[in-house]
Amino acid sequence: MAEIGPLEKEIRRRIAAAGPMPVDEYMGLCLADPEHGYYTTRDPLGARGDFITAPEISQMFGELIGLWMTAVWKKMGEPANIRIIELGPGRGTLMKDALRAAEVAPAFRNAVVVHLVEISPALKAQQEETLEHLVIPVYWHPSLNDVPEGPAIIIANEFFDALPIKQAVKSEDGWHERQIGIGDDGKFVFTVVPAPLQHFDRLLPPAPRAAPRESIFEWRSDSVAMDLGRRVARGGAALVIDYGHAASAVGETLQAVGQHAYADPLSAPGNIDLTAHVDFQPLLRAMEAMGGTAYGPIEQSLLLRRLGIETRAATLKSKATRAVAAGIDAALARLTGHGRTGMGSLFKAAAIAHPSVGTPPGFESGPAA
Repeated sequence: MAEIGPLEKEIRRRIAAAGPMPVDEYMGLCLADPEHGYYTTRDPLGARGDFITAPEISQMFGELIGLWMTAVWKKMGEPANIRIIELGPGRGTLMKDALRAAEVAPAFRNAVVVHLVEISPALKAQQEETLEHLVIPVYWHPSLNDVPEGPAIIIANEFFDALPIKQAVKSEDGWHERQIGIGDDGKFVFTVVPAPLQHFDRLLPPAPRAAPRESIFEWRSDSVAMDLGRRVARGGAALVIDYGHAASAVGETLQAVGQHAYADPLSAPGNIDLTAHVDFQPLLRAMEAMGGTAYGPIEQSLLLRRLGIETRAATLKSKATRAVAAGIDAALARLTGHGRTGMGSLFKAAAIAHPSVGTPPGFESGPAA
């Protein structure tokens, strides 16, 4: 057996003391343990990390988000102090590109105060370096509820997919919560609680309720979504972009990635990234319950085309060398494509806005412009 790391030792200790561990507890420890968690101890992004996000693929992504924020601010009545909040801001690349694009609206830039919600010391240091030349105030917070009150525009790109999920497995006598224990070979294994979850069927959407035996259903706590919706209901809007599905369905989506390759989710706790698809149906329901109006989800490709990514790509190519232009084309295909390597349909976009804001840019009905 490979050498056991400190986080795996701690998980094994907890299982030995209290029995098998729910999936969400395991995922939370792997990602956010203060001393050994994946996100709290490293910069996982880019070619030298474990995965790459849309802002790191092309500046166009962040630039369009910047123009989206500017347009929303105008729809809000151009408040003199607007809090721009990003949840899980990665290296700060999206915010850097967004605020550069927003220079076309000096009044908006002058109204902005940036608030970044980040739990990783390593990523916070990277964000400070990326944004050090901004002439805009930037503050860091451990949670959304720590951001000062006031009109806000919130961006959450690839944030919800990393929040811990629960899993349940359907059997003849109902749905049983899935857990993680230690098998006869000494390795982590999935197991289930012997007793079924009481009244679980009543809480499920219709499609999963009729699922066959051995089906797996995943769900997340609504708490963060409700916090976001509550904040928007006091004035503002939010944009959520993530990979996932528009309607609740059965199926296991928990996955692990290390060094840009898929890995066993039960291996190397704290050293690989764990994510699961976002179920936009309960996410939007939880946000909207707080008083805002939800829009979407729509495919990322549709949002980016409506916001003008093709025009932006053409502008960048007009001033580029042939090699750079080819890179722009490749980035455009990656962000909007529908094939195996494209993010266009796998990733969805949704918005929540205070009723006074109206329809956010990109969520108008009808085909892309």
